[in-house]
Amino acid sequence: MGAKLQGEEKSAYVQNMFGRIAERYNVMNRVMTLGQDQAWRRFVVAKAQIPPGGVVLDLATGTGDIAFEAKKVQPTSRVVGADFALPMMFVGKRTEPGQGVEWLGADAMYLPLPSEAFDAVVSGYLVRNVIDIRQALREQLRVMKPGGRVVILDTSPPPKNLLRPFIIAYLKYGIPTLGRIISGKQGADAYKYLPESTTAFKTPQELAALMEEVGMKNVGYKTFMFGTMAVHWGEKPQS
Repeated sequence: MGAKLQGEEKSAYVQNMFGRIAERYNVMNRVMTLGQDQAWRRFVVAKAQIPPGGVVLDLATGTGDIAFEAKKVQPTSRVVGADFALPMMFVGKRTEPGQGVEWLGADAMYLPLPSEAFDAVVSGYLVRNVIDIRQALREQLRVMKPGGRVVILDTSPPPKNLLRPFIIAYLKYGIPTLGRIISGKQGADAYKYLPESTTAFKTPQELAALMEEVGMKNVGYKTFMFGTMAVHWGEKPQS
């Protein structure tokens, strides 16, 4: 399955997968999370602390939900949404909020952007899907101004507690079933990848440690949805 792939093979799989589910992606997110995904995105933007007139990069922007929230919260900001799954961006670009965002086809491993250009770099469901987490984090640090913030929203492996068996069952059976109903056959395949990649991903503590390892300061995180979602944040040192 896709979650077991490595390197360029994984990258190509993820790119193709998100392209196939682009049209129904937002609907599936709302249903799968019982609408909580919108609150998580608001939390991401709040943690980014975007200054008036600031420049924001939304990596793995997809259909642009986080980018739109950033523009809503700080209307004077310049927001760039970047993704390598172009069909996802096409969906967001044709919406009314999409007219206020700059769209960029880009791979998070090697961003075609200048260094120290952004006040904040935010992302939703990027880090779990990249082929090299450290490289992706280093690129985010490179393009960010000193003192700027990185904020990451992604899934987390279910914590080892009494709820874990029920959460695993929902991930393994409930989400693929919803994917098949909402997005068809291609959705069933894509939403098998999601639970597999989630259970194989870093714990919140491990991801925080990686952020510190690449040089981020004041790293913190908060978990949501019984510990299966996490928002991490960190700052680029001033010098």
